[in-house]
Amino acid sequence: SLVQIGQSFWIINRYERIKMFTRSIANKCRSESQKGTYFRDVARACFGPSAVASTFVRERSFTRYSASAEDEKVRKSSSSSSSASSDSVGDDGHERDESESRTTSFGYQNVAKERKESLVREVFESVAPSYDVMNDLMSVGMHRLWKDYFVHKLSAFPGMTHLDVAGGTGDISFRMLRKLRDIDRRGTGKEEKTRVIVSDINRAMLKVGEQRALEKGLKTDFDTKTDASLEFEEANAEKLPFEDESVDQYTIAFGLRNVTNIDVALREAHRVLRKGGRISILEFSHVEDEPLKSIYNFYSFAAIPTMGQIVANDRKSYQYLVESIRKFPKQNKLKEMMQMEGFSNVDFENITGGIVAIHN
Repeated sequence: SLVQIGQSFWIINRYERIKMFTRSIANKCRSESQKGTYFRDVARACFGPSAVASTFVRERSFTRYSASAEDEKVRKSSSSSSSASSDSVGDDGHERDESESRTTSFGYQNVAKERKESLVREVFESVAPSYDVMNDLMSVGMHRLWKDYFVHKLSAFPGMTHLDVAGGTGDISFRMLRKLRDIDRRGTGKEEKTRVIVSDINRAMLKVGEQRALEKGLKTDFDTKTDASLEFEEANAEKLPFEDESVDQYTIAFGLRNVTNIDVALREAHRVLRKGGRISILEFSHVEDEPLKSIYNFYSFAAIPTMGQIVANDRKSYQYLVESIRKFPKQNKLKEMMQMEGFSNVDFENITGGIVAIHN
């Protein structure tokens, strides 16, 4: 009932937006068939059972993150290629994989794989200045507890190398650094130098992290001889600039869903980890139990983009973030992907009903 009431208010309050949206369809759709398709989508979005999610999705089809004509061409080519070869595809599915590998999801859109990296970079360059404030608002402060629990479960020993990927603002790295420095100060002093490396593909996010580290005294207020060092490295999760078997622990928190090729990123993690090393992934996941699922879906699609608009003047980036969560593999699927890339003893733990999950 709450969801239905919310949807009704949403439609009333967004009436002008829907009118503008339909006008944009008339201007931007090239053919009558395209117009008919999207007008049907508008009707389904306004009056169907999934009004909130569907309408937001279609509205974003004409935002600055819309797929280009080239992406559409790639998608159609990929689709027709798969269809034409469906009868000849073997059990291993190689032909289908080859055609589908040319596109990937950017929220609810399919875009050429080579475009996703730049699109994600745009999103995080946009959200970087207000990243911490928005995290607090979106999760009602819960993200701090999730991260505290995540780091609490991580291994820590003198002389280790910890790599935090997609960790630009330092939320995980700073917690881990404090944990390691406390251990270093109780050690013998004869261990190898302990290192915490913050890696991120986005320079803007790294700058935020470096500034925060200076403000917290993490790069100045420590013993350079015994305490763990903190390093920042601009790097792509799919092409890490580190040697094979050079890392003891690899973490990625709320970043894996933004990677273009998740399997490649997992493969890179496996390459840089030493034998017996550990990977830990903290990520938004999938809620299955009602009524939490309906409440969470409504909150995600109705509230979070609106917060982004009010606080950061950027609705579209936060709309993408919500959609990217829905497109991320479910818990068991991610577990299988990790096993396929060579990881053993893989398990996961749902937190807050599955809103987030930790895979180890």
